[in-house]
Amino acid sequence: MLLPDLMSTLSPQLLVAVAQQTLGMGKKKGPPRAICLHLAGEVLAVSRGLKPAVLYDCNGAGALALQNYLEELQGLGFLTLGLHILEIGENNLIVSPAHVCQHLEQVLLGTIALVDVSSFQPHPSICSLDQLKDLKDIVTEIITHLKGLQRDLSLGVSHSMLHSSDWNLCTLFGILLGYPVSYTFHLNQGDDNCLALTPLRVFSARISWLLGQTSVLLYSFSVPEILFPALRDTLNVWEKNLRAQFRTQNDFADLSISSEIVTLPAVAL
Repeated sequence: MLLPDLMSTLSPQLLVAVAQQTLGMGKKKGPPRAICLHLAGEVLAVSRGLKPAVLYDCNGAGALALQNYLEELQGLGFLTLGLHILEIGENNLIVSPAHVCQHLEQVLLGTIALVDVSSFQPHPSICSLDQLKDLKDIVTEIITHLKGLQRDLSLGVSHSMLHSSDWNLCTLFGILLGYPVSYTFHLNQGDDNCLALTPLRVFSARISWLLGQTSVLLYSFSVPEILFPALRDTLNVWEKNLRAQFRTQNDFADLSISSEIVTLPAVAL
């Protein structure tokens, strides 16, 4: 497996130390070693355009701590300038504004599929973004927000907030994280959905990075098996584009995309 040249000067131990020092909570040290390395790999993947965003949910570290973490990585030469922390509803996403805007503009053109899993339905069904005007407006608002940021790259990592009191964050985060299929549901139905005991095809995309370390889970999402034939073209285009983007970089190796079918008594979204 090929290793990036950067790894000759940046050891895994240094990446772990940076994360634990900047993302610690008070007297508690930062995330465990494996999570630190995985986070660094995901952030590098965002920087290289392999995914639009990373949702940080390792611990309760806030935007300021994340900002310090990314700036430390930039100071080490691990990342180039241009990353942004987008805070939505107390959730922090690490994004490359240029890459995520390009992705969202493609979403508006219909490149992803949406699956309605509202609890009042007998089974999941495919819907389009045009049927969900509120969601379409939110995607447009995020593009406008990111493009309108007055950013000075010499200042390092930037940060901004969006208010989201009535947004379906489950659907939105699926879109922002680059999933080719995102679940949606009626918010007035609560958190229930119609996926219980429904066979799901779970897709995983992994990439190798550091020699001797666990691979980075780049993507993980599911689609109802009953809808898989109808979604096959969308999934094939997503895989083709991911493989094409993967070939443009040399930080990662061994992209593998697999799927398995699971059936669960309840599915949390």
